[in-house]
Amino acid sequence: MTAPVLFSTLATADGRQLGVATLNTEKTLNALSMNMVQLLAAQLQAWKTDPAIAIVILQAAGEKAFCAGGDLQNLYASMRSHHTSERAGDVLANPYALDFFAQEYRLDYLVHTYAKPILCWGHGIVMGGGIGLMAGASHRVVTEKSRLAMPEIAIGLFPDVGGTWFLSRMPGKLGLFLALTGASINASDALFVKLADEVLPQASKADVLTALQCTKWSNHADQNHQRLSQVLSAFAAESSDTAGPLRNNFDLINRLCSAPDLPTIVAQILAVDAAQQEEYPWLQKAVSSLQKGSPTSVWLAHALQARGKYLSLAEVFRMELIAALVCAQNHDFVEGIRALIMDKDQKPQWLPDSLDDLQVQDGERYFTSPWAAGQHPLGDLGSVEELQRQAA
Repeated sequence: MTAPVLFSTLATADGRQLGVATLNTEKTLNALSMNMVQLLAAQLQAWKTDPAIAIVILQAAGEKAFCAGGDLQNLYASMRSHHTSERAGDVLANPYALDFFAQEYRLDYLVHTYAKPILCWGHGIVMGGGIGLMAGASHRVVTEKSRLAMPEIAIGLFPDVGGTWFLSRMPGKLGLFLALTGASINASDALFVKLADEVLPQASKADVLTALQCTKWSNHADQNHQRLSQVLSAFAAESSDTAGPLRNNFDLINRLCSAPDLPTIVAQILAVDAAQQEEYPWLQKAVSSLQKGSPTSVWLAHALQARGKYLSLAEVFRMELIAALVCAQNHDFVEGIRALIMDKDQKPQWLPDSLDDLQVQDGERYFTSPWAAGQHPLGDLGSVEELQRQAA
């Protein structure tokens, strides 16, 4: 049986090595499973302290996707079982959901705070859990075929894996718009919103790897960061004046998402002029996705960005873990997976089915820790290393 993640090393001219991790479940668009999370975490930890490893390369098998999100099959089964159990009212009574989210977020945090350079080659579809891996890498490459999105409103979740962190740091109100609509963006827009660092032709990948093997690396991580940047810059595609749809609609999106309350923001997006939607089919899809998405997910995405604005990265992951477990306990997440992935009828029945029916007071449970003080599973995240990376 083929391993879901392949690990190898490439020798360099100076005797050091490049650590290469390849997501290897091409048939499922490299969707991130619990096993893959555990394998990646263990190997990254090993390479972290291995003096022979100069940089880490994170890539994927196939030409369709780097990673299309999390593998939701087992998560769905665990939620179905939990919802019909005697402990359905206990948010901690789904051990699989707790382990999956806690380990995934811990892996993403490791990538964000990794001292050695990590080159993430984000070719093809990069969604959800895939962006969680890519967002924290020190050097993020997209190609002419890259399509990035956080489409969790379609399955009754929210933009997790640190989405509260990186979406809120995008220019203007773009991060909020992407969270509410699940809209996909291309390579040009990925650069604009700082989810990518370079656009490279996919055809250049082999030459890039060869150049990295020929590079003289250092014993110092900061110098290796600079050298990796230099190699990628030498291969970068020529800049183009063609802006992506997100940038083209920047002023419109800022206006739509600057209202003082969520119902007005949603109403303004849904009321976008038909002529503008016709001119930009991308915008039409975004409006449609918001209209069809879970109202609870829309509310939660907005609330998380508001609460997470001034939190550290570690605090964001701790907050998202609580919210994810409450989503796993509730109706919409399991219903969204059923409708879009399991039964594929594309007809989720959201509860409630409109923002007007949401009870604001019920929302506090998404932010109320179910653990006693000092017992949060991600309570140990946060260090001097994190602060240094954030300040850089």
